[in-house]
Amino acid sequence: MTSLLRLCVLVILALLAFAANSVLCRLALNGGLIDPAQFTSWRLLSGAVTLVLICVFQCLKKQRNDLKIVWLEGSWLSALALFIYALGFSYAYVTLSTGMGALILFGAVQLTLIVFAVWAGQKLVWLEWLGLAIAFAGFVYLVLPTLSSPSLLGFVLMTLAGVAWGLYTWRGKISAKPLFATTSNFVRTIPMLLVALIVISFNGEQSQIAQPQGILLAVTSGAIMSGLGYAIWYAVLPYLSASMAAVLQLLVPIIATVGGVFFANESINLHLVIATLSVLGGVLLVIIARKRIPKSA
Repeated sequence: MTSLLRLCVLVILALLAFAANSVLCRLALNGGLIDPAQFTSWRLLSGAVTLVLICVFQCLKKQRNDLKIVWLEGSWLSALALFIYALGFSYAYVTLSTGMGALILFGAVQLTLIVFAVWAGQKLVWLEWLGLAIAFAGFVYLVLPTLSSPSLLGFVLMTLAGVAWGLYTWRGKISAKPLFATTSNFVRTIPMLLVALIVISFNGEQSQIAQPQGILLAVTSGAIMSGLGYAIWYAVLPYLSASMAAVLQLLVPIIATVGGVFFANESINLHLVIATLSVLGGVLLVIIARKRIPKSA
């Protein structure tokens, strides 16, 4: 019972950390405390430092020099996917509410993983196709009434972030040491950040002066919610089935929406509720249908 309780607590902490990333980013950007590029930079840098420290601690604890293995576990393609996710995530939250952004992100992640599974040769049954249709209809319903508003840009950017995170997750499945891989990938995003900042400055975009509170929110998002949050999630993943892990992640948009109401003074409207039920319900239907398929299939 003690180990089960510990597992439940760790899962809850990881899901809260994922949802908190959306809340913290929205608070920082909506309050004009920092711009998206700086938020992304501080988030990835602090995340990289935190993950490196965790890996160093593990290596010292095991009395092994595994730091070279940490670097080799990552890849530049995975790092690029991580970078695109983080940058798209930040710029999307300039125009999206907390709950809507989380819904688009995690809906896009799950749909991307399903597409990759089909591309890899997995055949879908009619119930899975129905779930995909319902989820896609939810996305269309979410964005259709606001095609002429700036939130369309936010929708596209967050969808891109979700696709990138889906790719990152898919590639992470082949890693025997996902924590080491994530650490390496975070470190590999640093030169990409430098290139992006140079490109942004050459395009004439004047960077605003980041307020201390904005930097604190970004560092909290990177060091605690991303660095420690990912470490906790990877620690519990071996004890969860793939379907259970996918279902649990569907709770993140709901938690983020509640967080947006309490911390960012956002409101929940019927439009968001219907879209959330459609997208998450459709994805859940796919997961349930996949679980019911015999293993021999």
